[in-house]
Amino acid sequence: MTEDYSYHGQVLGSIVSQATRVATIAHVHPDGDAVGSSIAVASWLESLGKDVRSLFPDPLPESIGFAVSPRRKEKILVYTDSPSECEDWIKACDLIIILDMNCFSRADGLETSLEESKANKVLIDHHLYPDLEKFGHAISFPEASSTAEIVYYLLKELGGPTPEAATALMTGMTTDTNNFSNSTRPETLKMASELLALGVDRDSIVENINQKYRENRLRALGMLLYTRMRTTQSGAAWNILYKEDLQKFDLWEGDTEGFVNIPLAIGDVRLSILLKEEDGLFRVSIRSKKGTSAEVMARKYFHGGGHENAAGGRVFIPQDIPTPAHAEEYIEKLVKEYLG
Repeated sequence: MTEDYSYHGQVLGSIVSQATRVATIAHVHPDGDAVGSSIAVASWLESLGKDVRSLFPDPLPESIGFAVSPRRKEKILVYTDSPSECEDWIKACDLIIILDMNCFSRADGLETSLEESKANKVLIDHHLYPDLEKFGHAISFPEASSTAEIVYYLLKELGGPTPEAATALMTGMTTDTNNFSNSTRPETLKMASELLALGVDRDSIVENINQKYRENRLRALGMLLYTRMRTTQSGAAWNILYKEDLQKFDLWEGDTEGFVNIPLAIGDVRLSILLKEEDGLFRVSIRSKKGTSAEVMARKYFHGGGHENAAGGRVFIPQDIPTPAHAEEYIEKLVKEYLG
């Protein structure tokens, strides 16, 4: 799909002009890009006089809380906290804007409500293989660094981002590019430059993202790298966090953000996998260097997908493995099959 922001901005503006009550919805386990793009769009919609709520399948990570103002928090609905309120809002909406996810299933508990909703639905996303038939209009640019980048260029066509939106968009782009270390292109740097010119405090954003974690995070990472990390001659590394690890180190949602990237610092490692145990499954994060596809592995083996060098999925218990204790054996087998 061509990145014609002028055209898509006009279409989005026309759709929004006819709406009164709007929901923005992002993916399960929201990251900085999901939160940042959602906040930015909600802020813009409010500036137009729309009644809007930002819905998330589960709580926002503490590590990204700095980007959400107290006023904005009052207009965020979390499905795991208040399912009925989320469902009622979706039923009452005449417009739903889906951000940073390519299909309804990524909304987890909100999926059924989205399927049943008669509201007009707009997609704004940068993931591969969008389920286009579900949307009245789709703005899908996989080449973009982040959904925040797409939203930024759309809002430029529609009068520019609000100050709140500008900070949220810088946050989303910074986290999804791992502070410009991946998926960065000229448009990404142009966006950053223009946001800086608008007065966004990027130093504060980077400090909040990278230097405000609890001590528990570093101790858990040290344990993981020293005692759990496995590497192969074929260029893979993997780590597994079990429930007991999460409890021992009192890890919150977002505390393990970036763990999967660390093994890629090893010269011979071209594929890194992190498994984190939850009820009935392991969440899987995959990162890779150029020439090795994280996306293909996620789609082929882990019921997931994503981007060429950053993807994710799940390992289900007992469908994929009989017990959590079989996770390492399972990953070892799949890595050998995938990389040889």
